[in-house]
Amino acid sequence: MNSGMGVVNLWLSGGLVIQATALILLGMSIASWTVMVVKGVLIYKSKKQAKQLNGFWHSPDLNEALEVLELKQQEDNPFKSLALEGQIAMRHHRRTEQHLHDSLDLNDWITSSLRNSIDDAKERFGSGLIILASIGSTAPFVGLFGTVWGIYKALLSIGDGGMSNIDQVAGPVGEALVMTAFGLVVAIPAVLGYNALLRSNQFILGKLNRFAYDLRAFYVTGICIKNTEELK
Repeated sequence: MNSGMGVVNLWLSGGLVIQATALILLGMSIASWTVMVVKGVLIYKSKKQAKQLNGFWHSPDLNEALEVLELKQQEDNPFKSLALEGQIAMRHHRRTEQHLHDSLDLNDWITSSLRNSIDDAKERFGSGLIILASIGSTAPFVGLFGTVWGIYKALLSIGDGGMSNIDQVAGPVGEALVMTAFGLVVAIPAVLGYNALLRSNQFILGKLNRFAYDLRAFYVTGICIKNTEELK
């Protein structure tokens, strides 16, 4: 019996439990690949944006520096969002009426604002990783459950039919083991994708932290920003 017929026979003879297990594993696979593609595109764009930081610091004023960072939309660029957050914090601290935050010095206020922006970026980049971690850890056991159930059904059929030939036993049991393989096929890409995305996220967050450190020094020094328009 070829493998294709084995899978077909397993689907047809396994009943509702095997079919539901296979559909769950298929859904896990689709979800994990969707997360990996979406987050991979985000990481790719962010790495390209990180390469523009050198141009940011070589711009003549802040407006042009922010234009260097912008590709399409402001919210797509965590580095530009970080720079704007620091600018907003500086102006708000210096030009508003007395608030509670005015008891903080400018350095502490800008540091707090930049940290909040980095936390938002960390949450954005980290979203979806829990899905990959969950799929990577549970998919093998879901597949194993399908295998155990398939073997159980196969042994019941063998017992009812009075079959004792090893060839008659190997076919149904071998088909049931396909579920374990299916679980591993789902889990392995999820685990590899999780590790790759986690490492890439750490790279981007490291760039953001270094950029935030430089921005804090820039905004706290009180250097005049030429031709800087008010934020809308």
